[in-house]
Amino acid sequence: MALLSMRKARGCWSVIRAFHKGPEPPPAPQKDSMERIFSGIQPTGILHLGNYLGAIESWVRLQDEYDTVLYSIVDLHSITIPQDPTILRQSILDMTAALLACGINPEKSILFQQSQVSEHTQLNWILTCMVRLPRLQHLHQWKAKTAKQKHDGTVGLLTYPVLQAADVLSYKSTHVPVGEDQIQHMELVQDLAQGFNKKYGEFFPVPKSILTSMKKVKSLRDPSSKMSKSDPDKLATIRITDSPEEIVQKFRKAVTDFTSEVTYDPASREGVSNMVSIHAAVTGLTTEEVVRRSTGIDTARYKLVVADAVIEKFAPIKNEIEKLKMDKEYLEKVLQAGSAKAKELAYPVLQEVKKLVGIL
Repeated sequence: MALLSMRKARGCWSVIRAFHKGPEPPPAPQKDSMERIFSGIQPTGILHLGNYLGAIESWVRLQDEYDTVLYSIVDLHSITIPQDPTILRQSILDMTAALLACGINPEKSILFQQSQVSEHTQLNWILTCMVRLPRLQHLHQWKAKTAKQKHDGTVGLLTYPVLQAADVLSYKSTHVPVGEDQIQHMELVQDLAQGFNKKYGEFFPVPKSILTSMKKVKSLRDPSSKMSKSDPDKLATIRITDSPEEIVQKFRKAVTDFTSEVTYDPASREGVSNMVSIHAAVTGLTTEEVVRRSTGIDTARYKLVVADAVIEKFAPIKNEIEKLKMDKEYLEKVLQAGSAKAKELAYPVLQEVKKLVGIL
């Protein structure tokens, strides 16, 4: 009721609902049993708007397009930086709840915990012995992260892209949904698959990247940077568990510019264009349609329009997360069942790799 009163007081909410009616979703294409999808997400932090629009929404759609889809909670990747064990255990379950609430269906895909499938780490060692040190040192994420840590990065932080390759290749995956910032790591995956095939004969498919249409959601406070779980500015990131009041506050404080008109021009109006991109993504409208419908609305009012669209999108997800987190036993069963299914697929692949390498 408080939020409703605030909306009326501002006198701008009569225009909002018209923005939220996007086009009907197209029918799902026929599944392709010859192709296999793999992707993973770290369990640290709470899913945010960028995660949802840049990855999870695509994950949900891909479940209906392919017969074999694997989504991993990559807990081994998360320990490349120090973690509190108690918090990490809970975070794995919380991420499971969030993914299920967003629409990941264990009947359509395999949702599992990375560390429970030992084939990942065994293949990782074999691949690590095939990659040169300078190749890993030249990856932009290694450079960026070690710079932040004052060159105190661990060997795990250096080599985790090889573990990412093992994650993908353990299942002979053909496609990997990724964000723009992971393209360089995908090139490493492809190079390792090709290098293995060249040395031991054709074995691994060379996986292709699937880029989502919403490639990168920007920080609300610094639209030159992407939205991040670890951003120290609490107003910069919209988390899927944020309350309506928190979402409104964050959008009201979002950085735009001194021009009141709503336009889409990422090169010269990063902040406003970020608002338009988010609005289009959560409603299913095109950026052109969003801009057309915003004629006559200034950016201050428009930010509240976008806030309301995000609130509407996340409300059922937030409610479902709260319910699922109350059932720890169910969440654990989902991960156990998924890990068993994943192991069934990964075991024969690793056995063949061992034979080809000569250690079996």
